[in-house]
Amino acid sequence: MPTTGLHLGLSTLFIRKQLLSEEQIASAIAKSRQNKQSLVSTIVSEKLISAREIAELCYEEYGTPLLDLDEFDVASIPEDFLNKKLIEKHKCLPLFKRGNRLYIGTSDPTNITALEDFQFSAGLHAEAILVEDDKLTKAIEKILEDDISALDISGIDESALADIEVDDPSKREEEQKSESGDDAPIVIYINKILTDAIRKGASDLHFEPYEKRYRIRFRIDGILHEVSEPPVNLSARISARLKVMSKLDIAERRVPQDGRIKMKLSRTKSIDFRVSTLPTIWGEKIVMRILDSSSAQLGIEKLGYEDDQRELYEEMLEKPQGMILVTGPTGSGKTVSLYTGLNILNTEARNISTVEDPVEINLEGVNQVHINLKAGLTFASALRSFLRQDPDVVMVGEIRDLETAEIAIKAAQTGHLVLSTLHTNSAAETLTRLINMGVPGYNIASSVNLIIAQRLSRRLCPECKQAEDIPEHELQRLGFKQANIDEGITTYKPVGCDLCSGGYKGRVGIYEVMKISDEIARIIMEGGNSLQIATMAKEEGMRDLRESGLLKVIHGVTSIAEINRVTSF
Repeated sequence: MPTTGLHLGLSTLFIRKQLLSEEQIASAIAKSRQNKQSLVSTIVSEKLISAREIAELCYEEYGTPLLDLDEFDVASIPEDFLNKKLIEKHKCLPLFKRGNRLYIGTSDPTNITALEDFQFSAGLHAEAILVEDDKLTKAIEKILEDDISALDISGIDESALADIEVDDPSKREEEQKSESGDDAPIVIYINKILTDAIRKGASDLHFEPYEKRYRIRFRIDGILHEVSEPPVNLSARISARLKVMSKLDIAERRVPQDGRIKMKLSRTKSIDFRVSTLPTIWGEKIVMRILDSSSAQLGIEKLGYEDDQRELYEEMLEKPQGMILVTGPTGSGKTVSLYTGLNILNTEARNISTVEDPVEINLEGVNQVHINLKAGLTFASALRSFLRQDPDVVMVGEIRDLETAEIAIKAAQTGHLVLSTLHTNSAAETLTRLINMGVPGYNIASSVNLIIAQRLSRRLCPECKQAEDIPEHELQRLGFKQANIDEGITTYKPVGCDLCSGGYKGRVGIYEVMKISDEIARIIMEGGNSLQIATMAKEEGMRDLRESGLLKVIHGVTSIAEINRVTSF
């Protein structure tokens, strides 16, 4: 964890040079402590001052030598000086040794504590060398992250699995129990599949048995792709191996089971897999969801909100009470949106509790509860307990019934900030869904502050996307505003290259952010329908999902075809 304390010299310097105001510095310090990052990193990530400007300013002010890390070979750093705990703690990087001096790359030359710690650790005199903060971040990530490919055994594939003998099916379980472990081809093959999924950025893995074939598919950027077809006679052994890793009962094949796997990639990073088994007529289908806790640390500015939408979300997160609802289909990124909000709220001064089914992302400092229906631990019973635990912020994984909705609304009305999700198609429909559940309109109007409807759209690959020529009348038909057409719109289409998947690489959120204004509250209390609510929200400036998606097309982030796929047209 980088040092987050206030370095008075650097803060004073920014104010004296009139680069930042005292209010901006105070806000940056608060965010750096909240996000557990250095002050310089916060200033750079908030785009208050560029990393290059800070480095040049410190060079002029303090006379510290300046080095361009792009011209430096990080691999040449002596292993003896790579104290990874200190590197992570201070966000400084030992670069090279000259005589009895160790030169430390830093973006903050006033961080004397860091130099003293490295000096004590190495037994050498430590001196600072200025580097740009963004380049330092990349270099440190490269140092801290062990090579994931070390886990990959490229020599094991389907052809190697074909040599495994499977004679008596009744003995498969005993064989699985007696396998020596890492040297077994089936074990190495499964490890390879998991690491390949992580490397390719998959969100889900599907292991599917059929009568005459067995296939493995990855969901990448929301689309399933077949990646492997091992011999069908290994179906039971693949299932057994995955169930052993998930600590499930390998003898039980008649009922669904749920488990979890934690895979350690390096000293600083691990990935969790949520595992679900389902008996089918040809064996057990197993689906694994990759749960990467780092997704909650992305920062709200990276999720795809337009500036006005992000500001509205942040404004409502600052409210001491009320309810924020996030809605959308499964796999639309609701959990990441909620956890990004929780990460902003997660400070020493707040007591935060969540109840989920299941807990997908572990967040330090947040009290997370996994519901257990067999034991009687439901969303409603957990919420009742939360209200006796002096909470400030409560997150409910999903509002599924009237009982949960009533308790959540009561919490929002009695001084708590409540975050939750529903499965509806738009922000306006969320309100009518609550009414249909049986929640009185006046309770909804007095408790709900904000509703966010969202989808995930694939990003165009920046390396191969290609401009396309679309006539003006077609742009009008697609829903582009005439003002945008008059200014000139360049749309792009996917092509495909070695760096992407079918012309797309990564995903971005598309949002419909609706504040519950006085007028919308009046419509709710008068029993208005979702169409009336949506019309009023648009009059007050809300963009629906389609309009937000077309903005992403105008910005060159995604394609028209992709927006047509994820939004109604």
